[in-house]
Amino acid sequence: MATMAGPAAADARATASRERFCRFAWVVLAWNFVVVLWGAYVRASGSGAGCGSHWPLCNGEVVPRAPHLATIIEYTHRISSGVALGLVAILCVWAFLRFPRGEAVRRTSALSVFFIVTEALLGAGLVLFRYVAQNESGGRAIYLSAHLVNTQLLLAMLAMTAFLAAPRAPRFTEPWSGTLLAMLLVSLAVGITGAVAALGDTLYPAPSLAIGVLQDFSPASHLLLRLRLLHPALAIAGGAYIAIAAFTRTHQAHTRGPAFAATLLAMAQLCAGALNVILQAPIGMQIAHLLLADLLWIALVLLFLRAREAGPKDGWPV
Repeated sequence: MATMAGPAAADARATASRERFCRFAWVVLAWNFVVVLWGAYVRASGSGAGCGSHWPLCNGEVVPRAPHLATIIEYTHRISSGVALGLVAILCVWAFLRFPRGEAVRRTSALSVFFIVTEALLGAGLVLFRYVAQNESGGRAIYLSAHLVNTQLLLAMLAMTAFLAAPRAPRFTEPWSGTLLAMLLVSLAVGITGAVAALGDTLYPAPSLAIGVLQDFSPASHLLLRLRLLHPALAIAGGAYIAIAAFTRTHQAHTRGPAFAATLLAMAQLCAGALNVILQAPIGMQIAHLLLADLLWIALVLLFLRAREAGPKDGWPV
């Protein structure tokens, strides 16, 4: 009995340890969501220059004295980003201590550290290159697009770390799905055009929807305004594609959860995007729109992982 109880107890401890790590990984992902959304608020509120052109100091000080509201907003974002960096570092160290060599959790947690470091460097670049406040250069649009791609990759690595650390470790038996890879790429493309459109909304707010539409089509308008049209066109086509492609995966038991989530989130995003345009992109709506986009991205990442585990069945397309 004692001999049988020994391995059983060890297995129970190992399962409990994985569960603790998994819960912590989801918490780290959730915190990074908060950081991303607060960063969007910094941009939408025009508070990116709240700490001047100083980094990592804020207006040349560790703790700014008598700060203005914009300084408080930007400084709070920097603090939350620093906490995120520390949490991801702890997650990586814990992964290397908890999981044996060769486990995918080690790789995804290490990549999480890489992407959060590049995230911090990109954030610093926004300040040091003065791609903040009313800067309307093309360089800022390109830089924000790169920042968005890096953010999505960071969130993906954190989600993969949490997924792979689950007590019932997945066994991948199926090849990568071309359709699901395309869905991820479409989501990234829509996100990039969304970042450019959001920048245009911030820099050139229109007093009414009609005037905003005229600005979009006017050859005299700034390039950011004329590029703004790309987002709704790509979002409608891409959102419909993602919703339909995700729905075809709901027949499989292992993919049903993330497939339903991706389908519903894609449709919710289309509705939120339309509302955002009608309301002339108020800050609260921009934040909600971004939240839905990030949730959809995570749902697609999990769907991609689940599909590799479950595999296509019953003649449904890959």
